[in-house]
Amino acid sequence: MSSTSTGRTAEATTADYLTTIGYTLIDRNWHNRFCEIDLVARNAGTIHFIEVKYRATTATGDPADFIGPGKLHRLRRAAAAWVQAHHWSGPYQIDVVGVTGDGAVTHIGNITGS
Repeated sequence: MSSTSTGRTAEATTADYLTTIGYTLIDRNWHNRFCEIDLVARNAGTIHFIEVKYRATTATGDPADFIGPGKLHRLRRAAAAWVQAHHWSGPYQIDVVGVTGDGAVTHIGNITGS
């Protein structure tokens, strides 16, 4: 399986998980010429920008552990671009969802703490 199809499968697993726990999906793979967001969802009036990380196993750590400072900066910039493009004035946050090869899903909300 290619990394693109693996990523799409992990995103579909995440989308299913989010809708199961009550989120409403707004966008998938939203992008502009500078940035990209895997999933955008709404829950209880808050917009959640979801970064999906896949790892075959957790032997080297949870998939969410692979978000470094550079990626976090890009996620913040992408969230700000979406907010501006959609004229959103409500609360929002960046979440990460880790998916492993066995189908386990780990959701960490508000990774920026803001």
